[in-house]
Amino acid sequence: MRNPLSKVVVEIQPSGIRKFFDIVSEMKDAISLGVGEPDFDTPWHIREEGIYSLEKGRTFYTSNAGLKELKLEISYYLKRRYGLYYNPERETIVTVGGSEAIDIALRAMVDPGDEVLIPQPSYVSYLPCVVLAGGKPVVIELKAENEFRLTKEQLLDAITDKTKVLIMPFPNNPTGAIMEYEDLVDIAKIIEEKDIFVISDEIYSELTYGKKHVSIAEFPGMKDRTILINGFSKSYAMTGWRLGYASGPENIIEQMVKIHQFAIMCAPTTSQYAAVEALRNGDSDVEMMRDAYDQRRRFLVHALREMGLDCFEPYGAFYVFPCIQSLGMTSEEFAAALLKEEKVAVVPGTAFGDCGEGFLRISYAYSIENLKVALERMERFVKKHKRI
Repeated sequence: MRNPLSKVVVEIQPSGIRKFFDIVSEMKDAISLGVGEPDFDTPWHIREEGIYSLEKGRTFYTSNAGLKELKLEISYYLKRRYGLYYNPERETIVTVGGSEAIDIALRAMVDPGDEVLIPQPSYVSYLPCVVLAGGKPVVIELKAENEFRLTKEQLLDAITDKTKVLIMPFPNNPTGAIMEYEDLVDIAKIIEEKDIFVISDEIYSELTYGKKHVSIAEFPGMKDRTILINGFSKSYAMTGWRLGYASGPENIIEQMVKIHQFAIMCAPTTSQYAAVEALRNGDSDVEMMRDAYDQRRRFLVHALREMGLDCFEPYGAFYVFPCIQSLGMTSEEFAAALLKEEKVAVVPGTAFGDCGEGFLRISYAYSIENLKVALERMERFVKKHKRI
């Protein structure tokens, strides 16, 4: 029998995030600080709108690109947040999470051999989605000394005549790094000069601390070069509702809708009605959750530094990315030993790219009580291995 499997798919490595959590699920008294999922319930008024939509029998397909009401609310949201106007009918698509938006944007834009720049450490889906689209991933290694920001020098060094797309993963998963206005000025100029496009993953845009999120699409000339991707999972604690969106130039969105049409049909109808309520009346919920994350963020950074680990201060998302190189262990070794000895699960930095070696991703999308217990165990582990 011939081999039934695609060589391209077989060669893609499975996600490094889930490895430890299959073990955790069967380990008594284990604490997981690895999954990037809010510990808050979806706010009641949002859930209620979803329930109401079911009670009213709204269980039909929406249009392929999404519910008209929702696309209007997305347009209003982007206008009030960033001063960007997107035509809701022609420049926005509602997707099954931000991840689908990343996938279909790449498939709509990339031809075989086109190079796609991926700053790393970053979200695990970017690289395999580039490969599946037939593109060539080109990794830009972000540096701790630059607070894991993308610099103009790094960008220029990576661009070739085959470069077509730059993925902008800010606020960043796993580092918590952000790009401020001053950082983006030069990046925007280079993108325009080199005639490349941007896929800007802004799923954590509402979760920044003391620093306002700036979208690269706000800069002159960039709206026509940028696919802006966002969603509801992180900001509104709606991970299981599986809903995201992309806004951008009409000619690109049109092709994304075509792919979505054949592969998905439409995003879940119940989720779309709930998302309308989230955008209309959810600002106070986002603020409450952001304040809670900020408290946990400051607590976690302080505790990690107290136990002797270098930890750059993140200003976005809900992760810290401490350095564990002083212990003489690889990221994988540290995570495996911590889980075995202290029943605390974290994610090795290498799950987000080879340049994540020597770091860990720790999520603070958990209660202060759980964080305290986990950090006590982790401090005991660090002291033990420092002595060795």
